[in-house]
Amino acid sequence: MTMMIESYQLADAKAHFSELVQKAMLGESVIVTKENRPVVKIVAIKPATRMPGTGKGIWMSPDFDAPLADFAEYM
Repeated sequence: MTMMIESYQLADAKAHFSELVQKAMLGESVIVTKENRPVVKIVAIKPATRMPGTGKGIWMSPDFDAPLADFAEYM
């Protein structure tokens, strides 16, 4: 699998910064250039492992947040 690297001029990067951050979060590397010379590389610290809304099928017990019997003496 090859990581995609895109390059943007500084003015374009400023105008679309949030989009570039989103691309980095999805695993892409983004290079920002000034006067056609690379000056900054935007990469995610930790790539997203899942997209929001993909938790379908996760089940939580109705009494998930009920007090535990082991801690009754502390309540």
